[in-house]
Amino acid sequence: MQLDAYLRRIGLNARPPATLEGLRAVHCAHLLAIPYENLDVQLRRRVTIERPAIYEKIVGRNRGGWCYEMNGLLGWALGELGFDVTRATGSVMRELAGDASNANHLVLRVSLPEGIYLADVGFGDGPSDPIPVAADAFGSNGFEFSVRRVDETWWRLHSHPFGAAPSFDFNLDQANEMQLAAKCAELQDDPQSHFRLNLFCFRHTKQGVTSLRGRVLRKITPHGISEKLLDNANDLMAVLHDEIGVDVPEARTLWPSIVKRHDDVMAQKEEN
Repeated sequence: MQLDAYLRRIGLNARPPATLEGLRAVHCAHLLAIPYENLDVQLRRRVTIERPAIYEKIVGRNRGGWCYEMNGLLGWALGELGFDVTRATGSVMRELAGDASNANHLVLRVSLPEGIYLADVGFGDGPSDPIPVAADAFGSNGFEFSVRRVDETWWRLHSHPFGAAPSFDFNLDQANEMQLAAKCAELQDDPQSHFRLNLFCFRHTKQGVTSLRGRVLRKITPHGISEKLLDNANDLMAVLHDEIGVDVPEARTLWPSIVKRHDDVMAQKEEN
């Protein structure tokens, strides 16, 4: 695991200082260079929270990853750069699912002279920037977010109006690594896991976020969403390569299940 190779992967030619400016530089560069994607889960390939395997995948093979991988790699790199960084527990949609969703998201607590910041490159279409942990509204790349205190332990980030998930909770304590590993396995093994059922890919750009959810390609900006339905496997492969930035030839085999899932979801919506 070589720090300079990671920095080249995200387009940085020098090691940023362990300052707020340096944190912002690494955070934004990571999101612009590395996509969120769950192709391995869709292909039933085992993924892990272990950093060497994540490094080999994302840096060695120019892939993306989901939250355990994206924030796992970022957290390792920040530590190598001299930041005071702690792996912390996230919980996407905890406001609806409760504690059963705990550890379904990994986040990073970064302690700086300016205060505590949350670094998170694994929320798909979340903030481009690290955010100060304080109850307030804030903007990132033109999108509006907010953070509020839930209780003595948990905080809640509310996403922008076009976000795929409305919110996630986080606490700032050191994460339980066994709990993270168990939830990572559960999200791959549970037949009803959203990550087994659905293809999710997100790529940040300077204009906004490109999103591929199943057959639906979206270009998301602070002003709204444009949407296109993919017609065939060739469309899928072109979007993954040109828009998301990954080259996974085996993804072509997913097309029949992607179409079936799309049709099932549309049928459920019509029934409701």
